[in-house]
Amino acid sequence: MTAYSRGDVVLVELTFGDESGRKLRPALVLSSNQFNAARQDVIVAAISSNVKRRLFGDYLVGEWSSAGLLFPSVVTGILRTIKRPMIQRRLGSMSAKALREVDQSLRRCLGL
Repeated sequence: MTAYSRGDVVLVELTFGDESGRKLRPALVLSSNQFNAARQDVIVAAISSNVKRRLFGDYLVGEWSSAGLLFPSVVTGILRTIKRPMIQRRLGSMSAKALREVDQSLRRCLGL
């Protein structure tokens, strides 16, 4: 079983919010390494290449290519808890600085 780390960018099949379908898309692993080691679940944030439609809670990825993404992207405020086998593969990882900025964005989104 592959272990994933906080900050990894992974490819995952996510269900649409209205459950009308699924789409293979990148996501950012948010859950701590301790959480990931102790459970079969992983907490992720969806990543979108639609950078023109930035909404509250979205973080524009500056170093998208080095994170393993193919296009300029945003980490969205759309969070999911998924089972580890839903992850197809690891694409890359966010820098420590970018992950801190995602954390700040999520704190604003969640009112923390």
